[in-house]
Amino acid sequence: MTAPVSIRGVGTSRFARQPETPPTHLAWQAVTEALADAGVTPAAVEAVYAGTVFGDPGVTTRTLQHLGITGVPVVTVENACASGTTAFHEAHVAVGQGRYETVLAFGIETMTAVFDGPIEPLLSDPEGAQGFAMPSLYGMAAHRYQHCYGVTPEQMALVAVKNRRHALGNPRAQHAGEFTVEQILDSRPISDPLTLLQCCDISDAAAAAVLGPPRPAGGTGGDSDVPVRASALASGQAWDHTSDLVWGWQLVSDTGRAAFEQAGIGPEDIDVLEVHDAFTIGEIVTTEALGLCELGGGGALVASGRTSLGGAQPVNPSGGLLARGHPLGATGLGQIAEIVWQLRGMAEGRQVEGARIGVVETMGGGTAGIDGNACVVAVLEAPGEPR
Repeated sequence: MTAPVSIRGVGTSRFARQPETPPTHLAWQAVTEALADAGVTPAAVEAVYAGTVFGDPGVTTRTLQHLGITGVPVVTVENACASGTTAFHEAHVAVGQGRYETVLAFGIETMTAVFDGPIEPLLSDPEGAQGFAMPSLYGMAAHRYQHCYGVTPEQMALVAVKNRRHALGNPRAQHAGEFTVEQILDSRPISDPLTLLQCCDISDAAAAAVLGPPRPAGGTGGDSDVPVRASALASGQAWDHTSDLVWGWQLVSDTGRAAFEQAGIGPEDIDVLEVHDAFTIGEIVTTEALGLCELGGGGALVASGRTSLGGAQPVNPSGGLLARGHPLGATGLGQIAEIVWQLRGMAEGRQVEGARIGVVETMGGGTAGIDGNACVVAVLEAPGEPR
């Protein structure tokens, strides 16, 4: 049994292709905002857990030294797309175990320094040797859903329409705009049935959160601390292709169930979610796996408007990965920051009114033979009296 943990402050840089901006500047933007939000100085940080995928060796210490965060334990993790939320999870565990009082969770990625276009598959994996990049994997999942459950191209396109419209209220998002279903479907084919506007973009960004034990209400910062009700982390089982479920479904479901049991909630209690929508079919699969609807019902769910702003359970009010951008190491902590702002009532232009329970889900994949590298599901609660 671990002690209670709260998020004291969050911060992010802008999410964009910004090759002219050094990683140190991205880190400065995110970390200084998080520290100021938490009401602490760099000297108060006792440990750092960081996520990055394509960063240079030592990128965490290289960037944080410019902020005066030195001489403390620094642990950098790589867990594919879930690297940032894995860093958050480990920071949560460290505080809950009483190892530290003030911990920085940090994520950074400068993808334009590595890629001109999509992430290339590893040739050492059987799928990679055949040219199966992530769009191919999600494209096959989309075909499966069309065949088994009748999910339509229009329903998948609605995910992109919704999330890009949500991003209009997010000044830090990379791709925002009003699009029609027809415009989404008419964009360049990438991996049938997925088109260009149904795929996330590479991005450069940093994001951060300061975690610690809960502070008393009425004290310094205590009134805005966001309690972490639960955080669960798991990797996928061996993928033997005997399951009727698409890749990643079971991993997300199992991790979500563990987090919800830890938090003492059910899917019906969630007010707002940030989930891993690297591709439109990804959001449809994830909302099902988290229990927002029945298996095969994710397409109808987005079409119903329930997951849009103004609906009962908005999903990705930030714009998600599709619109905010997907700098792998920073993505999960960007999701955490968004839910913190939502639960504090600070998400101007995209606020989910009265949100009390927020959920973050990040799933990283790409390793051949495994049903997902890792998945993290975190449950956060608004400051004040618990529900």
